[in-house]
Amino acid sequence: MEQVVLNIELRDKTGKGICRRLRNKGMVPAVVYGKGIDPVAVAVSHKELGLAIAGEGGRNHLITLKGDNSLDGNVVIVSDLLKDCLKGTLLHVDLHKINLEEKVKVSVAVSLAGTAAGVKEGGMLDFVMHAIEIECLPTQIPEHLDVDVTNLKIGESLHVGDLKLPAGIKVLDDAKATVVSILGKSREEAAETSAAEE
Repeated sequence: MEQVVLNIELRDKTGKGICRRLRNKGMVPAVVYGKGIDPVAVAVSHKELGLAIAGEGGRNHLITLKGDNSLDGNVVIVSDLLKDCLKGTLLHVDLHKINLEEKVKVSVAVSLAGTAAGVKEGGMLDFVMHAIEIECLPTQIPEHLDVDVTNLKIGESLHVGDLKLPAGIKVLDDAKATVVSILGKSREEAAETSAAEE
């Protein structure tokens, strides 16, 4: 997983008015919390935060905090992100302090690879689960999980339990949950239906 640096400034005051003024200056109000520390109110650059969570893996990037305070050098991941629903701008972020030696629970995007045999036969791909909940060491968090659908035929599905994952990664979702299915009728079934209708 990609590692980035994020500059932080401590916030002495909190509240709607303070947060509004910060945003007007191009800053995002944030809170750093985690095991062994009290929550700390900080502010981060909107631009820097956007770059820190950009690209594949986004919110799961390991972020090293930099600042003239006790949080300097701590590693965090984004646990919650609030965006303006109209403008898409970042309004607030929760940063979870982590220990690189302890496992974390994160949601990782699913990426489909290949063209399913069933789609070539006229079926329709139904992508059900776009993300999977996993548990692993922070340094083992994958950018995404590749799922090969090449051999999937009409009427077949891939479930969470069918996924081949790298060593050290534990899936937290139900093993029976469907990740992707191929819907539709096979050519033989379609021909039989057409003949019956005639």
